Amino acid sequence: MSDLITVQGVVLSSMPVGEYDKRIVLLTRERGKISAFAKGARRPNNPFMAAASPFVFGSFSLYEGRSSYNLNHAEITHHFTELAALQPGIYYGYYFLELLDYFGREGLDQTQEMNLLYVTVKALLNPSIDDRLIRCVFELRLLVTEGLMPEMEQCMSCGCDVTEESTVWFSLRENGILCGRCHENDPQAVRISAQTLYAMRWIAAVPLGKLYTFTLKEEYLQELWSVVVPYTGKNTDRPLKSLEILEMMVS
Repeated sequence: MSDLITVQGVVLSSMPVGEYDKRIVLLTRERGKISAFAKGARRPNNPFMAAASPFVFGSFSLYEGRSSYNLNHAEITHHFTELAALQPGIYYGYYFLELLDYFGREGLDQTQEMNLLYVTVKALLNPSIDDRLIRCVFELRLLVTEGLMPEMEQCMSCGCDVTEESTVWFSLRENGILCGRCHENDPQAVRISAQTLYAMRWIAAVPLGKLYTFTLKEEYLQELWSVVVPYTGKNTDRPLKSLEILEMMVS
């Protein structure tokens, strides 16, 4: 029999297999993104019924197989069942899970991604935080974590330092900002305010515990959206079903 391992992680997705089982995808600290079978998880009163559900954070004991893992035991630390009642918050949540699934890799330490999801779900449960801001913050910080941070300090064309007092444009083509002298190099570049540039820099660098401790006026939130959402789309090479559903629900 294979050895039993224990990982700290979060359930990204769960799907039925056979008559009573489930296949779950876990994002873990020790093994990265992995799949596991939870046998009998769809039977009433099965001990895996609660654990084999999206948004569940906990400790998972697994037997390693040739191509997958088998769940042996789970200790739930956070369940977030209250998210299911939030509209459209639950759809944002499922989108965030699928985006993490997209970027997740086996064998990599995914602690930062797990912690980002945790603070983001907490933010979704806070009615005073705009869901659109949460999406922008999550997407940008995740891209930073994955090594896909746009350039936000220097002009992508001439290399000059850009201060928050400068006139700034964001170039999707160049993956970063352009100064006032160089923005004409990209006719599609979007002008952003000093407040929006400051917000982007804050999102990229602040400790996770402070990530959702700010708000933006509507005009700056729209600017942030006009930069981050297309930039995320550029860095994902296939459509995400959860995003299609989210956009349908909030349209």
